Amino acid sequence: VWLAAVSLALQALPGAAQSTKYKKGEQVPLFANKVGPFANPSEQYEYYTLPFCAPKEEFRKSQHLGEVLAGDRMMKTLFALPFDQSFESKKLCSYTLKPKDIDTFQNAIDNDYYFEFIYDDLPLWGFIGDVVTNLVDGRNVTNYHLFTHYIFTMTQNGEGQVIEVNWDHDPASVLDISDSTNAVDLTFRYSARWSKTHLASREHVSQPAPQHLEIRWFSIFNSIVTVLLLTGFLATILVRVLKNDFLRYARSDEEEHLESEESGWKLVHGDVFRFPHNKELFCAILGNGSQLVCMSIGVLVLACLGVYSQYNRGALLVAALLLFALTSGINGYVAASMYTKMEGQSWVWSLMLAYFLFLGPFFVVGTFLNFVAVAYNSSAALPFGTVVVILLILTLVSFPLNILGGISGRNFSTPFETPCRTNKLPREIPPLPWHRQWSPQMLMAGFLPFSAIYIELYYVFASVWGHQLYSLYGILLLVFLILIVVTSFITIALTYFQLSIEDYRWWWRSILNGGSTGLFIFGYCIYYFKFKARMSGFMQTAFFFGYMSTVCYGAFLVLGAVGFFSSLSFVRYIYRSIKCD
Repeated sequence: VWLAAVSLALQALPGAAQSTKYKKGEQVPLFANKVGPFANPSEQYEYYTLPFCAPKEEFRKSQHLGEVLAGDRMMKTLFALPFDQSFESKKLCSYTLKPKDIDTFQNAIDNDYYFEFIYDDLPLWGFIGDVVTNLVDGRNVTNYHLFTHYIFTMTQNGEGQVIEVNWDHDPASVLDISDSTNAVDLTFRYSARWSKTHLASREHVSQPAPQHLEIRWFSIFNSIVTVLLLTGFLATILVRVLKNDFLRYARSDEEEHLESEESGWKLVHGDVFRFPHNKELFCAILGNGSQLVCMSIGVLVLACLGVYSQYNRGALLVAALLLFALTSGINGYVAASMYTKMEGQSWVWSLMLAYFLFLGPFFVVGTFLNFVAVAYNSSAALPFGTVVVILLILTLVSFPLNILGGISGRNFSTPFETPCRTNKLPREIPPLPWHRQWSPQMLMAGFLPFSAIYIELYYVFASVWGHQLYSLYGILLLVFLILIVVTSFITIALTYFQLSIEDYRWWWRSILNGGSTGLFIFGYCIYYFKFKARMSGFMQTAFFFGYMSTVCYGAFLVLGAVGFFSSLSFVRYIYRSIKCD
């Protein structure tokens, strides 16, 4: 299994974009990748779905798994751009646009269609045209202009390597296609402009400065202050209260007070370690949350090491897929170990539930969105071969590791450590005020962790669902760790308050309180889609809410597991410090 994992990983990981060395005049192919509405990043199509002049023979570039997952579909174009040879206004092709083709271009220009070319593994972008509205005789007249003269600007380092490439158009060379009732003749031209650069390689090319860097660091500082305040809260309030509780309970034991005179969390010592209902689902949440924590940290650490770059297309998606498969053993181990500690009997069903708890909904959502992409004839639809590769990774790597982890967790699990014995009959829980019910507690528990991450969340959204380049992975890793710490602290505090009013049902409550931040993130998704983004159409809406609902569900599992394990450590600590009957 591990040999299969390593083999698949080596074959699927994309290699770094290395510039090929060319001689002067040697042909460097230009590939057309995709077109689509600028505001809808998931709605992308193959370049030649628009009526551009295409080669007679179709030639597609071989692509690795990451590029296919990212929706890249590269086809060779008619552009001839030899290395280090400049020229002006070279004819590409001439043909007649039919009224149907004009309508297609008008619709594309209305929706701000952009295209992406790939030149020696370097991406470049441009728009196919623009709309100009003029006031004529007191009314607005809309004119559609199609760009017909492309200008490619390239730099080379004197050693036969392409360093930078950019696209522009000649404003004087546009075709007015406002009239879609008659055919019109069209001629595309292009120019190549080469220059020498002092940069030795592509890695030395300056990248755009991250947006609002001061605000983001202020957000980090604010989050760190939040963590310190929470730490101080636990240190000054909980520790003092616990100390007073310990002294009071010790004095009560010495004076042999009646149990009826006691109050607080000590009274529920015989029920606090009573196992929760639905053990299979409970343990499956803990297993999936542990797996996703490890996967997320692994993805972010690789990002900080510089594995992902704008030239390494789709590397993050491949890394996430492989790390998810390779961490499946953690899922099985944690779920099976906890289920054995809880004296569960249906451990096979528990293991299957743990494997499919996150993967099942993700597979259903992914399959539905793939059918949507197929219906739209979008290049975002995964080819059958790619689907087979993903299924092979899951069945040959992920599933066996999950089973092995489950067997190990079951066989090497130790008895559940409980400082106090559990009573046979559960204690009656006194009536709870409304603000101590589970729903208000979830709102309070989720708000504070979300407030620590929401600013950085905007930049992540702008990168994933926009066209901004995200590069500050170190900040993202720091924010993720802050999120875990804040969730842990706030869940511990709420668990203590719950036990203080003699409500011992903290097991499920700790998961709900910890995972409630996922609900806030989903609420932010709705806000971002409505007020920040310009996305539209069924396909883009389905992709946004489909994938983001899965991400928020994963956040719920991650933070729910963090909340439970933090609360478990805290509960064991306080009950280990008192004398239990």
